[in-house]
Amino acid sequence: MYTFDIAQGTKADLYRDLIAAVDAITSGEPDAVANMANVAALLWEFLPDLNWAGFYLLQSSPQGGADGSSGELVLGPFQGRPACVRIALGRGVCGTAAAERRTQLVPDVHAFPGHIACDAASRSEIVVPLIRAADGGLIGVLDL
Repeated sequence: MYTFDIAQGTKADLYRDLIAAVDAITSGEPDAVANMANVAALLWEFLPDLNWAGFYLLQSSPQGGADGSSGELVLGPFQGRPACVRIALGRGVCGTAAAERRTQLVPDVHAFPGHIACDAASRSEIVVPLIRAADGGLIGVLDL
C-alpha cells in the first residue's frame, strides 16, 4: 500500500510531489498497463477540479507505418466516467495531439473544431502525446 504526501500549496509543489509519487509507484514495474492505471489514479486523486484522467493508446492499422502514421487511438487505463473507446487520428483534441505530436491545451473545448463530447461536464482539456524515446514513435496520449 502506498501513502503519498501531496502538497496542496502551490502548483509547483503539487506537480513536484505528483512526479515523485509517479516515480515511486512505477519504479521497477515493467508492465505499462499497470503503470498507466496507477498514474491515472494518482492524477485523478490529487489534481483539483479534474473529471477525467486517462490514456488512449495507438493501435496501428495493418497498412500503417512503424512510426504510428496511421491507425486509431483506443481507450486505455483511466479514472472517471465512461469514455469514447476509439478516436481517429486527427479527430478531436486527442486525435489532434496524436496526429501533430504536440500537446493540446484547450481552455474551451466547445470552441475546438471537431471536439468529441464524451462527457458534457468537460469544459477544458489538455492532451499530451506519448512518444517513444528510442525511435520517436507515437505510443498514445495522456488526456486530462
